[in-house]
Amino acid sequence: MLLGFDLLDRQIIDCDGQPVGKVDDVELGYDADGAPRISALLTGQRALGRRIGGRLGRWIAGPALRLAGPRDDGPLRIDIAHVGAIGSAIDLIVSRDELPEPALETWLRDHLIGRIPGAGHES
Repeated sequence: MLLGFDLLDRQIIDCDGQPVGKVDDVELGYDADGAPRISALLTGQRALGRRIGGRLGRWIAGPALRLAGPRDDGPLRIDIAHVGAIGSAIDLIVSRDELPEPALETWLRDHLIGRIPGAGHES
């Protein structure tokens, strides 16, 4: 598997067909034999900022870092055990609701989207 080709920037879809995000980075671990293996997919501004690096990377990750505050959970981490299939998109075997919500999305929902007139009403 070529990580940059087969995983990075692929859309992540939950078991209900809802988009979760894109794969911005991967977390590697080692098995009992010492061989590297993928342990998690990372998504969100913080993962993307670290991957890009430099001034642009810090600029991308900055808002997410400021909004995290004392609750510094890092980027959204999706354990590789939750991945069902890898194709043109990454299909998960869990629902989006079972994954932690990034601090930036929480802040945007509470302070921006929630203030739009009619945002609290389903159509």
